Amino acid sequence: MKRYFSFLVLIALFSCQEEVDLPLATIDEAIPVIEGVWTDKDYYNEVKITLAKNYFDTTARPIISDAEVFVMTPERDMVKKLTYYPETESYKSSDNQVVAEIGRTYELHVAWQDKYFVSSGTMLAPPILDSLTYEFKEERLFFDEGYFIKAYGKIPFEDDNYYRIRVIENDSLKNSRDDYLLFDDTFGLKFFEEGLELGYAFDEGDRVRMELFRMNRDVYNYFTELVGLLYNDGGLFSPPPQNPDTNIRIQQGGGDVLGYFMVSPVLSETVLIRE
Repeated sequence: MKRYFSFLVLIALFSCQEEVDLPLATIDEAIPVIEGVWTDKDYYNEVKITLAKNYFDTTARPIISDAEVFVMTPERDMVKKLTYYPETESYKSSDNQVVAEIGRTYELHVAWQDKYFVSSGTMLAPPILDSLTYEFKEERLFFDEGYFIKAYGKIPFEDDNYYRIRVIENDSLKNSRDDYLLFDDTFGLKFFEEGLELGYAFDEGDRVRMELFRMNRDVYNYFTELVGLLYNDGGLFSPPPQNPDTNIRIQQGGGDVLGYFMVSPVLSETVLIRE
């Protein structure tokens, strides 16, 4: 009798399985997506503004090219208007003479149609990036055979330890969801002095550049939430997809805004892999 009862329970369990489609919110208004970067290197300094799309929309995001964009200090002793450049589809400084200085706070101001957006960030001191080394390693669990790079440096700060590493291989930025290399001081920072392996297998002749950013906490949280969104597969145990929390405020016009404004120093080191 117990076997018969168990068999009926299994039939009931399997017969109750049903696929459920969770309705996702659709965009009924123009929502700007602002991605601003202000650093101590003029090459990186730009603001991109597009319009948000629905979650499953695979078309290119419409570009906003008619906004008024300024970067300034709260005291207004530095006000820089950015110009839109079609070749980069972004707003940049026309003379590249003004960059972020350690200890100063910078504000991003964007005016578009009847809306006005503001964000701010503080320029922190950079850590120390000493060198990049590489070593050939045989195939390992989760890793292909190839040359692996280690970054050596030092992070001497007690607070505000929020970092991102970008890796550029032969002029191509690694930019998939696996390539958002983020770390803080949750588990200490000694590993950087002992050598941080980047986790990519490179080939002989590859030119690899590593870029290290020290971010404010709100921007670090934005990228952390973005990675979680990119890994969200919509499965049974995944939370409903939602946009990362922006650090951009709506000062006028109402509605919504997405994106981030990052103020950060940039450390860069390049290595050419030879046998």
